[in-house]
Amino acid sequence: MNQIRIALTLYEQLLITSVTLPIEMLRAGEAFAKRHSRASFVPLNIECLSQTGEVIKTPMGLSMDIHSNFKALKEYDYVIVPSIWRNPRPVVANNPQLAESLSEAWYQGATLIGVGTGVCFLAESAVLDGHSATTHWHYAKQFSKSYPHVQLKPDYFITQSDRIYTVASLNALADVIVHLIGQFYGKEAANHVQQNFSHEIRKPYEEQRYLEGAVDRHSDEQIAAIQFWLKNNANSITSLSDVAEQFDMSYRSFNRRFKSATGKTAIYYVQEVRIQQASDLLSSTNLSIQDIALTVGFSSQSQLSRAFKEHMNQTPSNYRQIVRKKLFS
Repeated sequence: MNQIRIALTLYEQLLITSVTLPIEMLRAGEAFAKRHSRASFVPLNIECLSQTGEVIKTPMGLSMDIHSNFKALKEYDYVIVPSIWRNPRPVVANNPQLAESLSEAWYQGATLIGVGTGVCFLAESAVLDGHSATTHWHYAKQFSKSYPHVQLKPDYFITQSDRIYTVASLNALADVIVHLIGQFYGKEAANHVQQNFSHEIRKPYEEQRYLEGAVDRHSDEQIAAIQFWLKNNANSITSLSDVAEQFDMSYRSFNRRFKSATGKTAIYYVQEVRIQQASDLLSSTNLSIQDIALTVGFSSQSQLSRAFKEHMNQTPSNYRQIVRKKLFS
């Protein structure tokens, strides 16, 4: 792949922030990756499309360059469908080509990201039939009535079903974009963008989403149960062989199945959980770094610092300083 092609669909009454925010975040991730990983760098080609291929003026009086019309969506790898001001029904009715083109793009292999009431276009295309989705809370009842074949999850800010993401808010959109940057350019680039664009501390993307078929995705229900147990007991684990024994597995079989199911070792998984817990405590408490290390399951401050630097590319004290400045400035 010599570039990653990303399309944003524009129409009247769109929420302009749901267009500008992902573009700015994606460009920031791209710039970071270009500086730090030139050998494996893949550029982004981000373009806006409209029903007719003509310029769309937003409710704020702003206009953006249009590359083509919606029929070209099948040429893109990712399609972001922005949110709509107020009642989405008239906008959906006025842009009939979009639903058809989204369906075609999906079947050609594109990943779709629907934002707020823009999710109505994904539902209109029928690609969401039988799948989970979320939308802006104010239009949840209307959405359910209009699209009864979609499994609406109004209590979730993010849903993921294979190559379809839906988000209920701009904050959730930012989390998905960080997630995608991680897929494009790695964890370091994702962390960089998150720290520069996230003005509040939220749970990580993986904990906010409704992931359709999460257990079936790796077909190992016992490992899924172990993951749940590890997440809730990471601070007290002293031996993974004891965990394996607790679940009636040999240590060798436990390691093999965990890596096969999740793509990472159990040790690395526990480390990730502890780092996330430490991040939460660094941002929300005045505990010393030594106390945080012991609270989340590390044996010392130096052990936490080494692991934190490895996962987050900065020290715990630097992370706390950056996050606190954002939270309280």
